[in-house]
Amino acid sequence: MVTGETAAGGAAPTGPDPRTPSAHQLRLFVALAEELHFSRAAARLFITQSALSQQIRDLEKRLGVRLFDRSSRAVTLTPQGRVLLADARGVVAAMERLSRSASTQARRLSGRLVVGTIGAEAAMPYTHAVLRLLNERHPLVQVDVVSLHFADHFDALFRHDVDVAFLRPPVPPGVEVQHLATEPRLACLSASDPLADRDRITLAELARHPVIDVPPQVPRLWWDFWAADPRPDGTPVRYGPVASDLEGLLHLVAQGKGMCFLPAAARDLFPRPGIRYVEVTDLPPSTAGLAWLRENRTEPLVEAVVAAAGHVASARDRGAARGRSQVED
Repeated sequence: MVTGETAAGGAAPTGPDPRTPSAHQLRLFVALAEELHFSRAAARLFITQSALSQQIRDLEKRLGVRLFDRSSRAVTLTPQGRVLLADARGVVAAMERLSRSASTQARRLSGRLVVGTIGAEAAMPYTHAVLRLLNERHPLVQVDVVSLHFADHFDALFRHDVDVAFLRPPVPPGVEVQHLATEPRLACLSASDPLADRDRITLAELARHPVIDVPPQVPRLWWDFWAADPRPDGTPVRYGPVASDLEGLLHLVAQGKGMCFLPAAARDLFPRPGIRYVEVTDLPPSTAGLAWLRENRTEPLVEAVVAAAGHVASARDRGAARGRSQVED
């Protein structure tokens, strides 16, 4: 037999089978079977009573069975109608599931999100948690993670080289942050420094130590915080040579050219020959967060990653609250 022809040699039928009911007609059938009243069913379906009657007659013709007994007083299901009602409901429910699934797929985000990280932020647990949740919620989004120098990590946001960045506040105007973590800051000293073997020191003891500086394009607001400038007693901070990235900064410290303050995580993530990390008892802690440009807050991809960061932060807060409650109990 040749494909596309009947056994008798005629052309095979094409198009939908005229005996197959439409999903719309099955919805009308289910509604009328539930109401058993043409006027009420038509009102529920937002169509006219005559249109409903016509569609039901056409459905009965297609199926070859009478579905309803009609009289001037009542509408009742025929025995055949009662049997077919269960199947019709199954088809209508399946079509509704298909529609919802299609709607969900249509709303799924896709595209490329460029995420910047500074220092060791790419390795931090909260960064992994945010990006993992983003992938679970929006698997079609391609996430590219790029490493940024502290000399230009804010510029990367303002130039739109990255969409968001995991970084350490404070941030300049125009940038918003979702807080993700808090941890102490440590003094990073040359191993030859007399204070390097101490367990704890104070800011006053570091008053005469020069602090490694950063290039002029770095927002001063940010580096003043990381240099602890000004000091609590008003002592002016002396600055030493300039470093534009973390490795350069650590190299200068190891050479004894100056010191710096870094998050406590640096002790484990950036051990280097010739440097020591020492706790500073009166140094305020640092925070970590996800940052984005305020003007881009409503961009769909930015909204998605910010929502994931908010969820991770909320889960962290709930866990901390439970921990405090257990300690109190």
